[in-house]
Amino acid sequence: MTTPSSRRVGRPRVQERPASGLEPRDEVLAAAAELFTTRGYTATSTRTIAERAGLRQASLYHYFDGKEAILAELLEGTVRPSLGVARGLVADAEAAPEARLWALCHSDAALLCGGPHNLGALYLLPEVRTERFTDFHRVRSELKRCYGELLTATEPGAALGADELALRTDLVFGLTESVILIRRADPARDQEALAAATADAALRVAGVPQRSLARLRREGRRLLAADA
Repeated sequence: MTTPSSRRVGRPRVQERPASGLEPRDEVLAAAAELFTTRGYTATSTRTIAERAGLRQASLYHYFDGKEAILAELLEGTVRPSLGVARGLVADAEAAPEARLWALCHSDAALLCGGPHNLGALYLLPEVRTERFTDFHRVRSELKRCYGELLTATEPGAALGADELALRTDLVFGLTESVILIRRADPARDQEALAAATADAALRVAGVPQRSLARLRREGRRLLAADA
């Protein structure tokens, strides 16, 4: 007789995955993250993802309509948390904008450095330029606008013209995302040290004098701790 405790629930699996505590949809994302960053996006099929997640291929399509949808979800997951942080920092009218910019750069770099897989490297895929990834590009552009707002509010930024501000924003944003390439070249690099050094460098690019960095770093860390 089958009892409630022994009855299997959910969709049938091809194989058992190690106990991860993840829901099947999250197992698919975890499997895809590993495969896309180790084997490559083009070389990875939905069948391979499903097998790694312990699902039948047909079950994968219950959660995602294809490989592009999985990639889009992973990409958006690398920017949405940073956008949430950025919105909070932009709205904080009490803290110095330089400290808020430091906190954003650190938080964003730490996210891109964190996790078991270098998902930021997927930004470089040619497939990501297609319309299928419009939502990712929209969220990333909004994040970049927050960088620009904070930069504009800084003392050095207030003295710049529109063209120079746009250039500085591109440079600061690009510098923060450059941790993707550093991590790819040196996966063992200390993540906290890299995030802090990136935020320091970003303020220097923004025009903040070196003598102010230690104070702004402390203030930025306090902002992040308060938001944690």
